[in-house]
Amino acid sequence: MATPGSGLSRGAIGLREVLFQSVTSMAPAGAVALSIAAGATYAGGALPLAVLLALIACLLVATSIGQLAKHLPSAGSIFTYPAEAIHPALGFLVGWGYALVEALLGPITMVLTGYLLGSILHSEFNWPFTATWVIFMIVASILVAALNFRGVQVSARAGTILGSFEIGVFLVLAVWLIAKAGSHNTGNVFTLHYATIKGYKGFSGIAAGSIYTILAFIGFEASAPLAEEARNPRRTIQIAVVASCLVIGLFYVLTTYAGDVFFGPDKFVSFGGLGGGSPWIQLARDAWGLGWVVAFLAILNSTFANGNAGTLATTRTWYAMGRIGLLPAPLARLHPRWNSPYVGVLLQLVLTLVIGLPVGLKYGPTTAFVLLATILTGVMIAIYMVFNLSCIFFYLRRQRSEFNVLLHAVIPVLGILAFIPAWLTALGLGSSFLKFVTPLSYPSSLTGPVIGIWFVIGLIVLAYLYARHPERLPEMKKVFADDPLPASDEPVASGGVA
Repeated sequence: MATPGSGLSRGAIGLREVLFQSVTSMAPAGAVALSIAAGATYAGGALPLAVLLALIACLLVATSIGQLAKHLPSAGSIFTYPAEAIHPALGFLVGWGYALVEALLGPITMVLTGYLLGSILHSEFNWPFTATWVIFMIVASILVAALNFRGVQVSARAGTILGSFEIGVFLVLAVWLIAKAGSHNTGNVFTLHYATIKGYKGFSGIAAGSIYTILAFIGFEASAPLAEEARNPRRTIQIAVVASCLVIGLFYVLTTYAGDVFFGPDKFVSFGGLGGGSPWIQLARDAWGLGWVVAFLAILNSTFANGNAGTLATTRTWYAMGRIGLLPAPLARLHPRWNSPYVGVLLQLVLTLVIGLPVGLKYGPTTAFVLLATILTGVMIAIYMVFNLSCIFFYLRRQRSEFNVLLHAVIPVLGILAFIPAWLTALGLGSSFLKFVTPLSYPSSLTGPVIGIWFVIGLIVLAYLYARHPERLPEMKKVFADDPLPASDEPVASGGVA
């Protein structure tokens, strides 16, 4: 176990906290109410099918991540996997892409937090919308930073409490809606029967809608960067990644189905509008009357918890890259009392405000959310495909004696293929020869150019590292959590963590 200031707090958290790191990073209630709801604009009443396909694709990559985590438990897991399995250059580019993804997660979640409060306070009490969402976004951002500043135990335990609340509320609401739908319950929402949106009919609508259903899953891998602070990380991370993806994925299928059949799949395209906070708030009003307040609090809680978990994963990834000189060294500094990467926490706070406020004010918070979320999803899908590829190469090149055709070949290949339609649609590639690719509307159509520019910058940085500091890139392969850790989930004292 590390002493204060010598490294991340070894053995500070157990399976429960690690599992809920992934769960809250997925933001179950917020994802259902906001991310998945946005997909209805393209998939219409067939949105549950898009969710089911996203679950299958993400479960495949979760299996691959779990297989890699067994041998490579590291805070730098995101880039360690491809660096060790394939090549350090690819590992750097994955880390570079993930740095963008996690940097955007702060603005996305905090803009949504401000938007939800601004919308409700405006509609209920006529508070000025713009000023209200801006103020609450800033306040929420500072609170997330404060939680993460205090170290992994405080922020991870907060995630456990917040995640349990939101899941419970939406499970009850979903069952309630299914019961009230009565004879309108139908299995046709899991087919192309209701994929009838103009310009996005059939599978093209499912592919476009999948961008936002996959967005809902992003975060199940966020427990991997906690490997150096988890007890028995080789087992804990594997269980957390796969279990969170499967359980929350089934939660998404159930809740999306419930909203679809209650609202009406033939008119579900209008469900995707985020006006009034979220369409799920209106569903809760219809089903529970004043009980809608509970649903609103669950959604608000979800977006805040998502921002907290995102900062936790972001700062650990930056810490791991700063530790080996791939990002500025200050990002590897730990607080002398709480062992938190406090410089990264402060940087994430600055980026959240510097990115979120201007984009939110220019496009409005809902459009800002869709734009930033589409960029995030485009990058993350590519990273997921690389994880699948890394699983294949790692077991062929590094653990040949353990190679299993199903786990280390069939599942990763299927995982790559499952992500291709949504990825090409998000980037706007292949529409001239692939029928299912229909370009997204503006400003989401900026996704491809923004991602392209970010990776061009990454290639320039990579070239600089090869020219001036070539010894740093192989360091991405190093596993810093390689010491045996206890399998027990009994608490382990951690230097200075309250």
